[in-house]
Amino acid sequence: MTDSAVESYVAAFDELTSNGSAPSWVQSMRRAAFERFAALGFPTTKNEDWHYTSTSPIADQEFVLLDSASGDVRREELAPFMFGASGWYTMVFVNGRFAPELSDCGKLPKGVKLRDLASAWTAAPEVVDRVGKLASYDVHAFTALNAAFMHDGAVVQIANGVEIDQPIHLLFVTDANAAKGMMHPRNLIMVGANAKATVIESYVSTSEAMYFTNAVTEVSLADGATLRHYKMQREGSRAFHVSTTEANQARDSHYVSFSFAIGGSLTRSNVYTTLDGEGGGATLNGLFMLDGEQHSDHQTQIVHAKPNCFSRELYKGILDDRSHGVFNGKVYVHPIAQKTDGKQTNKTLLLSDTEHVDTKPQLEIFADDVKCTHGATIGQIDQTALFYLKSRGVNESLARRLLTYAFAADVLETIEVDAIRLDLERMTLQRFV
Repeated sequence: MTDSAVESYVAAFDELTSNGSAPSWVQSMRRAAFERFAALGFPTTKNEDWHYTSTSPIADQEFVLLDSASGDVRREELAPFMFGASGWYTMVFVNGRFAPELSDCGKLPKGVKLRDLASAWTAAPEVVDRVGKLASYDVHAFTALNAAFMHDGAVVQIANGVEIDQPIHLLFVTDANAAKGMMHPRNLIMVGANAKATVIESYVSTSEAMYFTNAVTEVSLADGATLRHYKMQREGSRAFHVSTTEANQARDSHYVSFSFAIGGSLTRSNVYTTLDGEGGGATLNGLFMLDGEQHSDHQTQIVHAKPNCFSRELYKGILDDRSHGVFNGKVYVHPIAQKTDGKQTNKTLLLSDTEHVDTKPQLEIFADDVKCTHGATIGQIDQTALFYLKSRGVNESLARRLLTYAFAADVLETIEVDAIRLDLERMTLQRFV
């Protein structure tokens, strides 16, 4: 990757930092992060974590930084992305900027705070101590790029002992005005001791414009906290999307993640969590469905840093046409993390002979009293099952759809929010018609 790929961001960075509207600590972080991004450059396929994904389609473009007045989304345009649910606490962002007129954050339960980052970093001192502490920009170039350009995003705070009754939906929408633009949302989710919450993080588009989303979400779980975190990527077919979620878990906490990806031309999803207290658990599940020439890369990492923790992971992919899927999952067990119980599974269904997938489950274990397994399978539709359905009068097209849905069913059944599960089941049935 040439230096010019990084240089194209210099003017946009100078424009952002020249307005001086952000606090001094934000400006300082931005400068340090941009310097680190310039030093790292865009990753190449020589980087082990990017071996199967070239960032050239992103690096070769010149994206502009969108301003606060670039969006034009009406409330009725949001309906297809709301899962048919009502009563959820919703924060809407249009082309990377908070849109209060489209949001519904009223009558929040006691102990629950929802803020946009651009307001929170001056009004909430505790945010200063958290932003940038979990998702470090020292190693990952896209995280550094996000920190350099971060301006807005969601800050979710759940106080100790609070069990929120409805999901919180963070909806990031892009429209045609985002063409050739870039957005760098930065989200912070803090769940207090023994609190429970569900957060949906959606990235969607109302147009087929080409743009670049580079999102980072930091998650902090205190002792005994439980967070169900659903990340939905349903952007336009020409979109570029890179996202990183970094979670830190204290004693007896449980982080439940579900990643769903069907949109975009080139997408990358990183989900990292560290079990940093005894008795904690991490459950990372995901489903990606690709066709055409889509490329979707999914990277997970679960670090067992303390004893007596468990992790479960199930990722499935369905590929058609000339698409390319990637799954790279790592479970890392520290020497101190005795009594670790981990299981990782990746399965991919190929619907034709022209798509391909690269899968690499990994275990790195430095403790001797553990129970860890991993496995990966790649296959096509079961011809015996297909013949059986056809012999019972089901036409081949419907039979293939039913068998494709059946492949995805067990991971979809892990979704505990009925509205999300039903909508994703519908999309799975309709995806490969």
